[in-house]
Amino acid sequence: MRLLLISNSTNAGEAYLDYPKHEIKKFLGDGVKKVLFIPYAAVTFSFDDYQKKVQERFSEIGYEVDSLHLYDYGKKKKALKDAEAIVIGGGNTFNLLKLLQQQDLLETIRYECFKGKPYVGWSAGSNVTCPTICTTNDMPIVEPDSFHAINLIRFQINPHYLDANPEGHAGETREQRLEEYLVANPFTYVVGLREGTMLKIDNVEVNLIGPRKARIFKHGEEPKELGPDDDFDFLFE
Repeated sequence: MRLLLISNSTNAGEAYLDYPKHEIKKFLGDGVKKVLFIPYAAVTFSFDDYQKKVQERFSEIGYEVDSLHLYDYGKKKKALKDAEAIVIGGGNTFNLLKLLQQQDLLETIRYECFKGKPYVGWSAGSNVTCPTICTTNDMPIVEPDSFHAINLIRFQINPHYLDANPEGHAGETREQRLEEYLVANPFTYVVGLREGTMLKIDNVEVNLIGPRKARIFKHGEEPKELGPDDDFDFLFE
């Protein structure tokens, strides 16, 4: 299994997908020529526009972007099986999961990834690799059949993780919301993945890439700050 799970598509003041594009290139390598993109997290813009937006950046690193929305319902699973690599973009995680469930694609994606097909996701595309989408930041604008996702990894990810508590804000911090999740799910690790960072997973070897540390949460334990030189393999224990 080979996964590149990116926290966010765009750093402040930068072009779309600019900061992770070289890591995506290193991850996919020269053996991949075309990727199959799944644009289902898009809500306020069309799937066609999403494909074009991703293609613009992927062209810079030498890849053609096909899109699953262009295939008829009965041909989507074959497209996933024939793909050289699978890419899922960010947006609304609930909308993404609902469409993947409606089209009965979760198990196909899972099977292809377990065979070793490269997978790249950012934001919502990282969320759906978890056992559930319960640690997404998104508003539930639609109702999926369940919160169960592709289940490629044993832990949960919280993309765009923020430590900040804005002045005048009396609501829960991100950490407090994750603590609520951990009370209800005490045996699960949660990785707070900060902006500009990503996890590269080869089988059960986990490596953090980027300039910031990840914050690791587990019920009954103090949160840990781990950097690129630290061991993350315990997440699969």
